[in-house]
Amino acid sequence: MTQSHPSLSLDDTVHQRVRLGILAVLAEADQADFSYLKDVLDLTDGNLSRHLRVLEDAGYIRIDKGYEGRKPRTWVKATREGRRAFAGHLAALQELIDKATANKGKEQV
Repeated sequence: MTQSHPSLSLDDTVHQRVRLGILAVLAEADQADFSYLKDVLDLTDGNLSRHLRVLEDAGYIRIDKGYEGRKPRTWVKATREGRRAFAGHLAALQELIDKATANKGKEQV
């Protein structure tokens, strides 16, 4: 029986560099402000908005808009499904790393 390759377990929605970064930041905190995500990931407003929309449509994040004093704020929070998808993606990446390093220097077909 052939075992499937770990790369088949990667989540295409999560795997994109910006979306992976967004979920990584959200894994470190309960929520993050739009401006913080934009700054830490070095993105434009439009680029961040587009990637947030993809993650929101996938059910991986929730976006809450409100005010802090008179200043409008946009908060982003990973959903349970988003945290699961991120953890599963990291596990698949770790499996790829483990497989690559275990077979380093060996020829296989």
